[in-house]
Amino acid sequence: MHAVHIHAVLVAAALVVPSASFAWGDEGHQVVASLAYKRLTPKARKAVDALLAKDADKLTAPDFTSRATWADKYRDADRNTTQVHYRATRKWHFVDIELDGGTLDDACDGRKPLPDGVAASQGPANACVVDKLVQFRKELTSPDTSVAEKTLALKFVLHLVGDLHQPLHAANHQDSGGNGVAVEIAPSNRHSNLHAYWDTDLVKKLGTTVPVAAASVAKLITPANAANWSAGGIDDWAAESNADAKKVAYNFSGEKTFVDDHDGEGEVLDATYEARALPVARRALAKASVRLANLLNDAFK
Repeated sequence: MHAVHIHAVLVAAALVVPSASFAWGDEGHQVVASLAYKRLTPKARKAVDALLAKDADKLTAPDFTSRATWADKYRDADRNTTQVHYRATRKWHFVDIELDGGTLDDACDGRKPLPDGVAASQGPANACVVDKLVQFRKELTSPDTSVAEKTLALKFVLHLVGDLHQPLHAANHQDSGGNGVAVEIAPSNRHSNLHAYWDTDLVKKLGTTVPVAAASVAKLITPANAANWSAGGIDDWAAESNADAKKVAYNFSGEKTFVDDHDGEGEVLDATYEARALPVARRALAKASVRLANLLNDAFK
């Protein structure tokens, strides 16, 4: 990998839209949710629909697919003001496993258990996406969870399963999960950063609308693939995403570099890079949709 200059993080921060810096864009999450909803059992669908129907929150539309973007909206609602929501939940969207010798324990702040009596929605700010999914899944399955907390758990799960399947949400190279890697997207010469490219640019390559992109992703969900992707657990999902980041997202072999207006070096992402990355992004979205449905079907069986 080419060296990333010190200023790159600052340059990338200026280039990327704030709401896209920590997650698949809205389109990616909506693709995952729309496909997952079709795989819900009648009992699970009835349960999630009932929870969402009672939810008066106005941050997103109340339907299943729209609520998959809610966690980003909640995090960013006070990002430029008090930052109460932002600081409390920002780290829940990723697990920055360092490419060079990083471990899940290190990336998850030692994997500290949720304190007794503390709701997952009020959980430690330093928790990672892996641990938050475990905690929220437990709340969804427990008959002791209040309706209000179960609704929050559902909305976070709808989003965080998708987040964990974005390779740069499970990897870090001392660059904020690729946010510090400046990129030029050929042939447009548009500048962005590596994380934003995976969040939004690749998803848009799958289709100009969510239904079109979802149809592209759905082709991968064969019975054999769905069965294969249903094995393993949340820790395994993180390991898979981290492996995709190592093998593909951070693989700049054969790529050119460019020098930006601040004399910093970045990567030119051309058709060759896209040809490697796009199938991985499509497969990640497909896996996420199957696994989200499985999680909810198990929680509401």
